Amino acid sequence: MSPKIFLPLLRELTASYQAFTGYGSSHIRTMGLTPPQFDIIATLGNTAGMSFKELGDNTLITKGTLTGVVDRLELKGLVQRVSNALDGRSQIVQLTEAGNALFAQSFPAHLQHIAQALAPVSASEMQTLTEGLRTLRNAFETASMEDKA
Repeated sequence: MSPKIFLPLLRELTASYQAFTGYGSSHIRTMGLTPPQFDIIATLGNTAGMSFKELGDNTLITKGTLTGVVDRLELKGLVQRVSNALDGRSQIVQLTEAGNALFAQSFPAHLQHIAQALAPVSASEMQTLTEGLRTLRNAFETASMEDKA
């Protein structure tokens, strides 16, 4: 396939991602959090906690950065580490009472902030975009599996 065909798609995908993260990040910072900190708070919300591996698998945070982000949230009193009852070698990261309160306030507020930006996009357009992005993700996942084989 010629790059002339897919380069406009890649440029738009990159520009859309940058616009989305810029818009969301500025709102997250008004809550006194960094985007990675919010990612952890949002991921742990409504759960009994997660191991570091689970947290890494469910967030957009790289393994090397995760410990530092959790450390800073712990210093803020928003998360705590507890022993994993199923595996004594690992710890579970949980929201504290303050962390749960922050999640209950910040997560719906952030969803509302995102909803404001998406208001001009119709439900059918969202469905079409979702299907298109799913197709794109599947193409890259398939190509990655083929590269590993």
